[in-house]
Amino acid sequence: MTGKLYGVGVGPGDPELVTVKAARLIGEADVVVFHSARHGRSVARRIAAPYLRDGQIEEQLVYPVTTEDSDDYQGEIDAFYEECAARLAAHLDAGRTVVVLAAGDPFFYGSYMHLHKRLAHRYEAEVVPGVTSVSAGAAVIGRPLVERDEVLTVLPGTLPADALVEHLAGGDPVAIMKLGRTFPRVREALARAGRLDEAWYVERATTGAQRTAPLSEVDADGVPYFSLALLPSKPAQRTTGQGEVVVVGLGPAGPEWLTPQARRALAEADDLVGYVTYLNRVPVDPRQRRHASDNKVEAERAAFALDLAKRGRRVAVVSSGDPGVFAMASAVLEVATEEQFADVPVTVLPGLTAAHAVASRAGAPLGHDYCVVSLSDRLKPWEVIEERLEAAARADLVLAIYNPASRSRTWQVEKARDLLLRHRSPDTPVVVGRDVGGPEEAVRVVRLADLDPSTVDMRCLLLIGSSQTRVSSRGTVFTPRRYPG
Repeated sequence: MTGKLYGVGVGPGDPELVTVKAARLIGEADVVVFHSARHGRSVARRIAAPYLRDGQIEEQLVYPVTTEDSDDYQGEIDAFYEECAARLAAHLDAGRTVVVLAAGDPFFYGSYMHLHKRLAHRYEAEVVPGVTSVSAGAAVIGRPLVERDEVLTVLPGTLPADALVEHLAGGDPVAIMKLGRTFPRVREALARAGRLDEAWYVERATTGAQRTAPLSEVDADGVPYFSLALLPSKPAQRTTGQGEVVVVGLGPAGPEWLTPQARRALAEADDLVGYVTYLNRVPVDPRQRRHASDNKVEAERAAFALDLAKRGRRVAVVSSGDPGVFAMASAVLEVATEEQFADVPVTVLPGLTAAHAVASRAGAPLGHDYCVVSLSDRLKPWEVIEERLEAAARADLVLAIYNPASRSRTWQVEKARDLLLRHRSPDTPVVVGRDVGGPEEAVRVVRLADLDPSTVDMRCLLLIGSSQTRVSSRGTVFTPRRYPG
């Protein structure tokens, strides 16, 4: 009769965190197996030491290589585990009970799994779970890992930096394992994702050598393999009862143009407030309340957001593009001057503007001095718009024109074109960008004299060149940095 194989998790480091079942099986085992590097020290054996008994056979499995000193790491490791499996099979064939110790949990980045794959189909096998380093890390820093509908992501620090940044972009809690030599890359990825300030460093959790610190304060020298980075639950990090309004720029289109800072603010919010079209661009989080409204009630929307914050809610007001450019930031700040909202903090987070997005598609038409004008006369008289267009034309500035037309405003583009033609050459390049970054993106370059108002709608932005703006033979539009003397 053959013996039985056990993969036994012994937890993160403190022997008192070994489960009752794990302690019993360790004490009853005929053979106790543990891994170590070539230095011979085994974390798992040290944890299990109080539960060992005299007379047990100990099998030490010494890793032959590391990734730094082998040209064929995977090949050598595979051969190593084949040899280890054969050693354990000999004990099992002899009818002995074999316990393989695993720091943490056997199936959580554990070495035991490689033996399990090679032996479990031939012998009776059982896995005994253990407390993971992730759970231990959250416990020692005293912060919940996940709350409500948050999603925990566990990443190996061995991933490329770009892959780490992509996984970090979601804003939910994250644990990053296997630091050591990967620490500089992990730190870089956290910084690029805008989440470095959230991250905690935990080293050798629950042991006498335990160390915790904000990850941003940790020196890369001396960071051991048995350490991890934790970005715990967002609600756990906030100050209870303190509401605030954060005005967030979503950029002109999809999530690839959303800054990590804005993404983090959206993830941390209790409430999202905004024009329904823009709000629909933010992924649904079941724990958040969403308050959509029409595009013509900016002051009411601002007051609503500030009132929520006054009652202790963390509110994100969303804007397309940059919230400070013809968007919600000024509306919120204006309403916030009212005495009733004097104690409500308001923060504005920038976003990529539509003008810059369109310009990037065309080349560099905003390479020199330029001005930004809205053709909407809903909030200011047309006479004021005409005066500003005239002044910009006389000053030979490139113009970025927002809100050129809508269903109810159909004549402004023609008026603006004719006014500018009194000061600009008919050959002046005009970039017409529509839905840039979206599924219906279209960018075209026309002469000012050929600008057809009927082709311009509310989803367009116009960039009208100065006397120096050029179109290259490849169709690229740019305004040189030098101006003629």
